[in-house]
Amino acid sequence: MDIRYPRPLQAGDLIAVTAPSSGVEPALHPRLDLVIGHLRAQGFRVEEGQCLRDEQHSASAPAADRAAELMHFLLRDDVAAIIPPWGGERAIEILDRLDWPALAAARPKWLLGYSDTSTWLLPMSLRLGWATAHGPGLMDLVAGQPDALTQGVMGVLRTPAGGSVVQRQSSHWQLQWTDFAQVPETTYQLTEKTRWWALRGEQEVSFSGRLMGGCLDTLMHTAGTAHGDVAHFIAQHASAGTVLYLENSGLSPTDWVRALHRLRWSGWLDVPGGLRGVLVGRSTGPDTSGPSQLRYVNALHATLADLPCPVLVDVDVGHRPPQMVLVNGALAQVQWQAQDGGQVTQRFV
Repeated sequence: MDIRYPRPLQAGDLIAVTAPSSGVEPALHPRLDLVIGHLRAQGFRVEEGQCLRDEQHSASAPAADRAAELMHFLLRDDVAAIIPPWGGERAIEILDRLDWPALAAARPKWLLGYSDTSTWLLPMSLRLGWATAHGPGLMDLVAGQPDALTQGVMGVLRTPAGGSVVQRQSSHWQLQWTDFAQVPETTYQLTEKTRWWALRGEQEVSFSGRLMGGCLDTLMHTAGTAHGDVAHFIAQHASAGTVLYLENSGLSPTDWVRALHRLRWSGWLDVPGGLRGVLVGRSTGPDTSGPSQLRYVNALHATLADLPCPVLVDVDVGHRPPQMVLVNGALAQVQWQAQDGGQVTQRFV
């Protein structure tokens, strides 16, 4: 299946904002108003869905309503992009409610987000061939963000098919989130020095392949199904190779081990010659400290160190911002040196 890139965003385009998973409760509406206002200040038109400004039972609305509204925006030719406010917990409920044959005939549009949003971004790429963008959610895209990665998010979506995007490793990352309800205008507080590192101790690595991945907490449940057949994607693109990226939101070290076994049994890690490299984002999952307990770093070694490809850890992906925009399906070149840091170049081919 060829990768289908959405047309590049431009001023005047319509961006739909809907919440296929968690919505935005009233205390957080001032933040939502700010980020939507920032989109409009950049020249975009914005249409809000009905499944957005509420949160009941850990979702913006009943599953049927969330799926119907997402389908409505996905099939509209006047919608150029769909950006949820954030992820959540219950996006898995919409997957079997989407009309996949109808989507196969639709024009692709930019879809942006991470965390539970990757639950439906990944099958959009695997089943439809759409290039989808794993990166900051709308609630992160407030004016004044201090880092180049977040400042460049919309620039990635403005890139045409055939173009390329270069993103450098961040200098610092955020350890603690500020409560949006208390400080709606807050930007990232980047206090910790960024350090990517190679799992097997290399001082320099370089690899390339087509990007595919997302949040392990949710993708482990779809791996090996029609919504998560990454093994088939890897086999389809064996000549170019695949770069798998994973980020951990809440998995403990032992949860990580179990999840990676599910990926391995589903063929994500064992297609001969297909996997050229793995990127592991900074984890927000709990770690352990007891002398007899499995630590997170030990879990990484136990599950990934035997792969026949490089593994880079603490990359700018996931729940500890800032993060890169990694486009599922794009052809990526990853270069990293212990002394100089890392860089990802994506080509939309």
